Amino acid sequence: MAAAEPVPTPDLLARMEAVAVELAAIGGREILATLGSRLAVQYKGDDDAIALLRDPVSEVDSRVEAMIRRHLADHFPDHGIIGEEMAVQPGLDSDFVWAVDPIDGTSNFINGFPLFASSVGVLYRGVPVAGALWCSTSHLLTPGIYHCGGGAGLRFEGEQVSCMPNPAVRKRLAGDPHGQSGAGPWDGRKTGSAAIECAFVAAGLLQVARFATPNIWDVAGGIALARASGSSVFQKDDREWTSFVSFGEQLAQMAQWRHPLILGTPEDAAHMIDIQHADDRD
Repeated sequence: MAAAEPVPTPDLLARMEAVAVELAAIGGREILATLGSRLAVQYKGDDDAIALLRDPVSEVDSRVEAMIRRHLADHFPDHGIIGEEMAVQPGLDSDFVWAVDPIDGTSNFINGFPLFASSVGVLYRGVPVAGALWCSTSHLLTPGIYHCGGGAGLRFEGEQVSCMPNPAVRKRLAGDPHGQSGAGPWDGRKTGSAAIECAFVAAGLLQVARFATPNIWDVAGGIALARASGSSVFQKDDREWTSFVSFGEQLAQMAQWRHPLILGTPEDAAHMIDIQHADDRD
């Protein structure tokens, strides 16, 4: 293993955040440059009738991930990489792993539905410590990058993000895999992008979000953002919801991580867990 800093110091975190922003910007630029183009699209489950229509990958996904990997190698060549489109790449310094989703919300993207993101998360021994998400829209109704990691909390395009809910609004929004609304305290929304929903929780646009079985690249950057904003994060192990700690320390363990996840304000996350417990008992 190459010599590594024993802990991610503030200076190192700031450097990694800056590089994460550069990587997310690569994704954003490529996405914007191809809007309206006829894209080559394949499906990962072409040999599986059930998955035949479910898991698309565009030429932009693959191109962006390759660009991100090259750029990252210029700055942190010893760090590992887990990406959605390419093989896991171990690093000489196994303490640091970057989880990358070049386009989260590919189905939205290839159909021109304007909710998608390019997500970058930095893990130290499996714990998200920095993140950058280029999002197709934001709390300012413009595309841009939510980011964190250097100790200044959640920022959007370098500016601090402050969440100030309107007390006159009686029912806030929740990200839900089924987009369900009902008698609960939220109206449910399904965006088609886990990364977008994580960013929107962090920015206060969603009070809480629940994910059924996300992959690490879907949520690593978003968990970093959520924590930087003061949100709580919980994962489900077997039948128990516990505070999220890490994706595991081994690269293979991280790549295989898939657990139900809840992110939200402390109060709303706790309420969502209570609802899940009640559903489990039914």
